[in-house]
Amino acid sequence: MNDLVKKLFENKTLSNEEFLTILADNKYDEDLKKAANIRREEYYGKDVYIRGLIEFSNYCKNNCFYCGIRAGNNKASRYRLNTDDILNCCREGYKLGFRTFVLQGGEDPYFTDDIFIEIIAKIRSKFPDCAITLSLGERNYKSFKNFFDAGTNRYLLRHETANEYHFNKIHPNNLSLENRKKCIFQLKEIGYQVGSGFMVGSPFQKLEYLVEDLRFLETLQPDMIGIGPFLSHKDTPFKNFENGSMGLTIKLISILRLMFPYSLIPSTTALGTIHPEGRELGLKAGANVVMPNLSPSNVRNKYELYDNKIYSGSEAAESIELLTRLIKKSGFNISVNRGDVKRTTI
Repeated sequence: MNDLVKKLFENKTLSNEEFLTILADNKYDEDLKKAANIRREEYYGKDVYIRGLIEFSNYCKNNCFYCGIRAGNNKASRYRLNTDDILNCCREGYKLGFRTFVLQGGEDPYFTDDIFIEIIAKIRSKFPDCAITLSLGERNYKSFKNFFDAGTNRYLLRHETANEYHFNKIHPNNLSLENRKKCIFQLKEIGYQVGSGFMVGSPFQKLEYLVEDLRFLETLQPDMIGIGPFLSHKDTPFKNFENGSMGLTIKLISILRLMFPYSLIPSTTALGTIHPEGRELGLKAGANVVMPNLSPSNVRNKYELYDNKIYSGSEAAESIELLTRLIKKSGFNISVNRGDVKRTTI
């Protein structure tokens, strides 16, 4: 095992220069994968946890320059699911074996605290053995607390980049890195299992910024870490930028597993979009979560954050048998329990 990888494996802190060396050179990749798999097995064995993703709205008040559902995209075909729609998704998912539901949407002003508290309470009442995860973007402390008290267990809020200059280059002026970080730490304070993460290869990104991302996560110590390659969308200001690197994303999954061996790390839809075997490669590099889509089939193609997003086949929740075979072929087993974070080895 390479000396730098060995330091990570032994939970020793790397300098910024050492991180940059690893990120810039693919000679470390195989050692990183091997080391990451050892760590993942110590905490989670061969288990891969499935989360039922419900994309409840593609309305968004924000204009993030990379996102296909940005407010300024007048070509987007907008939709909202109502409470019954969401509960039906949960009901179907429960029959398929899902014990975690992830409600994800744009920052849609229609969904007030009262509406979401009702949705959360109904899911909690009907599916008491399930975990509820929200990914609603930035809210205030009171909203976060209300959702937690109503029965939410987890919250996903990616910081996207920990470099302020870079954050301002890919987001509009009404959003700030300071407030994003504030929200993330509020979630942790309230008691959520907190997930954060970043894009890999987004416009104007430097390797030094990725090191800042790793340092921010060191401070946060998140329960979940979601990363994926930047993928362009034809109706955004970043439409002509190159997509991020699958190889660098895979490498970072391994690094994150070594830095945060207890963490829940998804192999994302973006990886499956950029490469036919992207999600399998992510699992083999240290990821241990997949998030099939529970949304109604007639809206899946409308929640388009980037071009060519996969939303059928093994990505669709009803193809759970195909997904099971795919994961088994990769050397892992689907776990049907809630899949809470494990801070100690098994």
